Amino acid sequence: MWFRNLTLFRFSEHAAKALKSLDDKLGEQLLKPCGPLELSSQGFVSPYGRQESTLSHQVGQFALLTVAREDRLLPASVVNEELAARLRKITDKERRKVGSKERKRLKEDILTEFLPRAFIRLSKLNAYLALKAGWLVLDTASRKSAEEAVGKLREALGTFPAMPMAAEESPRALMTDWLIHGKLPKGLALGDECELRDPAETGAIVRCRRQDLETDEVREHLKSGKQVFQLGLVFEDRISFSLGEDLTVRKLRFLDQVQDELGETDRDSGLAELDAIFALQTLELERLLEKFEAWFGLPRPNDKK
Repeated sequence: MWFRNLTLFRFSEHAAKALKSLDDKLGEQLLKPCGPLELSSQGFVSPYGRQESTLSHQVGQFALLTVAREDRLLPASVVNEELAARLRKITDKERRKVGSKERKRLKEDILTEFLPRAFIRLSKLNAYLALKAGWLVLDTASRKSAEEAVGKLREALGTFPAMPMAAEESPRALMTDWLIHGKLPKGLALGDECELRDPAETGAIVRCRRQDLETDEVREHLKSGKQVFQLGLVFEDRISFSLGEDLTVRKLRFLDQVQDELGETDRDSGLAELDAIFALQTLELERLLEKFEAWFGLPRPNDKK
């Protein structure tokens, strides 16, 4: 259950009050089985597994939840191949062209016929709410997936004004400055990867992997006007990650020092293991997100009347 990516939203103290009786509200948006003619279905399941009834797991001021979706796997190529076969049959047998309306009807008939037989894929997205600090943290690097999950949470709560990150300090400018001068905030060190781009729309892109970022080669790219769009970083020798200029965190890893602190949990108890990992993970990320707030200027929204 270790998070691998982070997409971040913030919410106010006022919005946090709407999170009381969270389980009951999530229960109104449970994941329902994908119907025979539905392409997808989305809703909440228990972090402990779909068979469990508890829909959130709370440790102190942190609440874990899981958004899941079922998708029917019906590739467009399969539909198009069947449509082409039926069109050929009409053309050969009736010696006429098929109009757009009839073509559309044929395609709808194929979907109606094929969908109930299509395989169903279940996918899950874990997220947690930091109630005291006002963070919504989603384990995805996809903005679309994050927005869909937040939308489902808003449906369950009635309203939930969680806001995407709006940094007061440009992450791109700050990370470029860090890399140019080699002077990073205390506790932060360079990793071994970055993505540099010419800010012009059709400008050059340079991607470095497993490379020392303090070399003359990298500095030459920066001198030529390229800027940092993604930067590998290590926080206090405990967490490594790649930070994007949109503040999306990718390739998140909790390093040995953190893993060692997890200690031995009861591997026969899924609940005990989940509880231990979630408690340690949220405390580690709480410190990192506090630094994000300071470095980039990410104040908590204030919607008090």
